[in-house]
Amino acid sequence: MSFFKIATMLCLSVVMFACQPEQAETAKPQSEGSEATKNITAPVFVGTTLDGRTVSSASLAGKAYIVNFFASWCPPCRAEMPDMVALQSEYEQNGFTFVGITVDEDLSKARAFVSDYGINFPVVVADQQILDTYSSYVEGGLRAIPTSFVVGADGSLQSVLLGPQSKMAFDNLIREAINAGG
Repeated sequence: MSFFKIATMLCLSVVMFACQPEQAETAKPQSEGSEATKNITAPVFVGTTLDGRTVSSASLAGKAYIVNFFASWCPPCRAEMPDMVALQSEYEQNGFTFVGITVDEDLSKARAFVSDYGINFPVVVADQQILDTYSSYVEGGLRAIPTSFVVGADGSLQSVLLGPQSKMAFDNLIREAINAGG
């Protein structure tokens, strides 16, 4: 086997291993010695969308939402995006939204991605403050995409999801987030 084929197979194996989805981790730890759970307040953020609008956690108060960190060049991000677009259409009238946070350095590529995929929810440009804020909610920091943060209508952080999610997983999490606190 040629060196090129071996190198290609090795790179492909590393990428496939790195892109494996991880189980959703709950952000509501069980209190020791009781049945009660301790609510974790969702991260507070303010960001600017690709089209210049401001989106903030304050403007989303009372809504369930999922903040999804992604990039246009990320294969797992590209794979889950059509399901996110479909679920946004399905649940928007129920007080839910996705908020995409692009980590693309080339914003023209991010804009093309939004257009090509028909993204129907706000897409915020990541800045250091947003990255630092969300990194503090993930053990070891925010170091992989896609990563999603599920926020309930009550403002609590419901889950942190590492890796791509199926439509069914997102659907179940959206329903729980909409019903949080109610």
